[in-house]
Amino acid sequence: MKRLALAFLALIGFSIAAQAGGYITPSEKRWAPFYASGLPACDDPGVLSSITSGFDGKESEYWNSPLQIVGYDRVREIGFRANGVAYIPRRYCIARATLNDRRMHTVIYQIQDELGFAGFGDGVKWCVAGLDRDLAYAPGCAVLRPYLTRFLGESVRALSTRY
Repeated sequence: MKRLALAFLALIGFSIAAQAGGYITPSEKRWAPFYASGLPACDDPGVLSSITSGFDGKESEYWNSPLQIVGYDRVREIGFRANGVAYIPRRYCIARATLNDRRMHTVIYQIQDELGFAGFGDGVKWCVAGLDRDLAYAPGCAVLRPYLTRFLGESVRALSTRY
């Protein structure tokens, strides 16, 4: 009986020690051990042109609006794998876009690994704050932010003030 209790305590001790290490295998390594994630940076020209063309198309075709993005500045990363390594790799970014009406709007976007059309290429989801008319990423494009900053706040004042 003592041996059984000792073995049980040793098993619990080893399992606690294993969990304390906290190492989690990244999601992509579980199904493709030799996979190397190559997410582009936030200021990558391909990513920004994808946002520009998507915004221009949406505004002209769906909303019948002449608005277009003419430039970006203050591009920065606000999170990388911020939801944990167990999920698909994502880079969270924020930038300030200048539109052709000379107004500036905050653009929040995520670059997702292997989530382009039919799983080929990187997927880019974006939202222009103040111009999300169909409320796809409401409230205030918060859906595209990292999970913790969405609910706990990176600094609620920093994200809510005009970028």
